[in-house]
Amino acid sequence: METGKLNRRNWLKTGLLTAGGVTLFPHLGLAEVPKVNIPLNLEGNALYSPFFKEFIPDKFPEESKLLAKLNANENPYGPSPKAIEALKKVAVKGNRYAWRELFDLIDKIAEEEGVSPKHIMMGPGSSDLLEKTGMVLFLNGGNVVSADPSYMSLMQVAQATGASWKPVPLKEDWSHDLKAMEEAIDSETKLVYICNPNNPTGSITDSDELLDFCSRVSEKVPVFIDEAYLAFIEDGAKQSMVSLINEGKDVIIARTFSKIHGMAGLRVGYVVAQESTLEKIQKITRGGMGISYTSIFAAMASMDDIEFQESSRIKNAAAREYVYKSLSKLGYDYVPSSTSFIIFPIEMDGKLFLEKMTDKKVGVRAFEFMGKNWCRVSMGTMEEMKIFTAALTDVLA
Repeated sequence: METGKLNRRNWLKTGLLTAGGVTLFPHLGLAEVPKVNIPLNLEGNALYSPFFKEFIPDKFPEESKLLAKLNANENPYGPSPKAIEALKKVAVKGNRYAWRELFDLIDKIAEEEGVSPKHIMMGPGSSDLLEKTGMVLFLNGGNVVSADPSYMSLMQVAQATGASWKPVPLKEDWSHDLKAMEEAIDSETKLVYICNPNNPTGSITDSDELLDFCSRVSEKVPVFIDEAYLAFIEDGAKQSMVSLINEGKDVIIARTFSKIHGMAGLRVGYVVAQESTLEKIQKITRGGMGISYTSIFAAMASMDDIEFQESSRIKNAAAREYVYKSLSKLGYDYVPSSTSFIIFPIEMDGKLFLEKMTDKKVGVRAFEFMGKNWCRVSMGTMEEMKIFTAALTDVLA
């Protein structure tokens, strides 16, 4: 084990980090980033766009030594006890492929979403399906329109495949500038991507305005709506765009079991889309092949555990309120969040901030956009959030 760790550390110290690009592996604690080369600037920070940069620490935190791991938007309370029990019961069947069982999960999801099973495609987490969509739709070039900043997985893969990205800055209230996004569509646009609620800002776009946008724009070009965090809103299901599927609209809605269900390590997600869209993707790649037998049963049990989902939502909201009050006491503004994380501006170099927080055994993320440096902190347990605010007070004092 020590040899493996040493080799990885040595690799990180090589010129690869400053050679213009780097593949950011999940080992580094940045599990949310796409698994493609990301350009770096001279300081070794990831450049997503001219307006959006992520600070990459010179020294990555050793996760086992962190007192509060708040850098990957993981649910600290999951998986659900019912999901764990279901997984234990079928662990002995881990030697089997799970095709019939996968269809049982698809049927269950389709019923909950109010669509036909033919509209569902499974994958090992929603990011996998974002990336597969990017690979398939942009094989012959084109461009993708999205907000900036936003979750970069699909855009990075699309660009690596040969597409271009047309970033549209968020509005001053942090919502998507739907008018500007529509105006950005041209004859080469093959997809519009909307993360709602948005990552890394945590902000949400009005559901009525978004529904109108998706309904109209999808008549010209497919619209991908990433709803990974929507379940953290009390009436999230009512704000979903999934109703457009039964209207025949060319939309793709992504969901994941990684967030509200607390199953990030068990890798289950899905998209809801028109059958013709899913056929295009599945001609080249199979989404469900990456889901384990045990994860399928855990997912079905978790869907039935409404009490756990509600508890996660309530505890997450309480953690947010605690951090809001703590930031206000420190004199820091923040962006109101509809997710399991919060961003707020920091008056410090991002790399230095990460280094100092790591020294306090707290893992967070740091970005630069809208002309400011920002910390993004995931919501952990209340104990973890108290560790975070104590560290933050020391670091920013």
